[in-house]
Amino acid sequence: MDMKALMEQAKGLQAKVAAAQESLGQTTVKGIAAGGLAIVEMSGKYDLVKLTLSPDLMKEDVDTATGIIAAAFGDAKAKADATIDKVMSAATAGMPMPN
Repeated sequence: MDMKALMEQAKGLQAKVAAAQESLGQTTVKGIAAGGLAIVEMSGKYDLVKLTLSPDLMKEDVDTATGIIAAAFGDAKAKADATIDKVMSAATAGMPMPN
């Protein structure tokens, strides 16, 4: 492959990755813990969009409540990670990537 073709391919990949990143900023995932006592919504760029806490969560002790919130955040992050992997894999499909 000549250098000009390689540069064009790199520009195309850069545009696809930029579009994928923009899409991730508009994508929202929802993490839920303890049957909905805590719900964390975050973007595909890990920005917190919304935190919903059930009034029943406030009846728990502080350690339990913070653990439930952390679990909801962890669930949202895992879903964001999976979404990011899927979107970025689609954006770079067919492109040889260095090891």
